[in-house]
Amino acid sequence: MSDDRMNDQHGPDGYRFDTLAVRAGTERTPFGEHTEAMFLTSSFVHDSAEHAAAKFAGEAEGYIYSRFGNPTVRLFETRLAALEGAEQCRATASGMSAIMSVLMSLTKTGDHVVCSQGVFGTTIQLFSLFSRYDIQTSYVPLSDPGAWEAAIRPNTRMLFLETPSNPLTEVADLRAIVDVAKRHGIPLVVDNCFCTPALQRPLALGADIVVHSATKYLDGQGRVLGGAVLGNARYMNETLQPVLRYCGPTLSAFNAWMLAKGLETLSIRMRHHSESAMTVASWLEKQPGVRRVRYPWLESHPQHELARAQQSGGGAVLAFELAGETDAERRANAWRVVDGCRLLSITANLGDVKSTITHPASTTHGRMSPAARAEAGIGEGLLRVAVGLEDPADICADLARGLERP
Repeated sequence: MSDDRMNDQHGPDGYRFDTLAVRAGTERTPFGEHTEAMFLTSSFVHDSAEHAAAKFAGEAEGYIYSRFGNPTVRLFETRLAALEGAEQCRATASGMSAIMSVLMSLTKTGDHVVCSQGVFGTTIQLFSLFSRYDIQTSYVPLSDPGAWEAAIRPNTRMLFLETPSNPLTEVADLRAIVDVAKRHGIPLVVDNCFCTPALQRPLALGADIVVHSATKYLDGQGRVLGGAVLGNARYMNETLQPVLRYCGPTLSAFNAWMLAKGLETLSIRMRHHSESAMTVASWLEKQPGVRRVRYPWLESHPQHELARAQQSGGGAVLAFELAGETDAERRANAWRVVDGCRLLSITANLGDVKSTITHPASTTHGRMSPAARAEAGIGEGLLRVAVGLEDPADICADLARGLERP
């Protein structure tokens, strides 16, 4: 999906993406403020006992309690829904609470989930946790639609994937997997954290539900936690909303305000992230000791053409593998690169204006068994870099320090 095609997409008011990112969802109070108001309140008052009863019964519009409705949270939800092309959005306290809420809304005891092998390590741990309640998960190769079809059982209730994947940046053929999901009448849930709607819109490609860790690029500056679920109004109102209302994975009004402001610069940031990441990835491919670089915009990426077809940019995240004869040697080489960094932040988080580096096998995916990591392609020599907004030449120079042999 080219930049021009993304820019030509119109929202519900006929505005294009960048305009929606700045204006969608804004409602001024009688004070006429230019920036969006922040409603830091736990509850809302009613005009009368009858009015209160009508709101609690759902017969009158209005806010009751910020656990399940707040004007500032609604601002963020409306704005993000406009950017994703979704009928509705519901915000949550974190990306993991968004995934948990979807899982709880779509499954019950005895049900089955099909998930891609290449997902965030904590997502795998969450699905493992739900096995306590006899909700089982099968993991399949992300890029093999036939494997998805083969894994479906009569009790399968959800297909879940990330694209690009964390940390290998593998790309799913969304249209092919959508076809599988439609044939079997199973909702397809896509984690769009890495691309954001600035680079990819899974709902437009046929996905049913999109989830976000808004903590990452939607905020963009490493300030607050947040999550989001997007889809059609029927699912949101009838299936998801009871989970959110009664379980309370609530996004705070302050965090919602920060995230709404983050969306204003989303398109600009993602373009810059993508350009810099491509520069760093191209440089890494030329370095001795680097066995392989994984970044969707590189021609060497296994799904390069697919990524170019369904994304408008490569995103900020890349991964690269270091050579070594044994796992111990590969880990030592990887840790030397991490420890050699003076500019890049050694943290497992991503989505920041500051570049970060992590060793997935011992951090984000460290709780997986060695066999599960190997099956997912996460070896001891693998490093993940989330390229920030610094000058890419400085990022390369920082990585070069650890890539030099001692």
